Amino acid sequence: MDALQVIAEPRRRRILELVWDDELSAGAIAGEFDVTFGAVSQHLAVLKDSGFVDVRAEGNRRLYRANKQALGPLRQVLETMWSQTLDHLGAAIESDLQ
Repeated sequence: MDALQVIAEPRRRRILELVWDDELSAGAIAGEFDVTFGAVSQHLAVLKDSGFVDVRAEGNRRLYRANKQALGPLRQVLETMWSQTLDHLGAAIESDLQ
């Protein structure tokens, strides 16, 4: 699968956002979605196979973290997108408070 196809899927982008600065278990990641654990597991597998997340075993748990270097130029695109989304959210909240 092409790198752009991997991050084009909104749930995979959200997973990357969740594990961008934190290492999370598959269960913790799945808890952020309204789909089955199996569906989230499939997205994690795509991200892992593309090299966009690293997986570390800890007992019977698997912990995931974004591999920012593997994302290469896509890293800046994602960070810019998330920053712009937060800026829009902040502006919307401020306008509601006024």
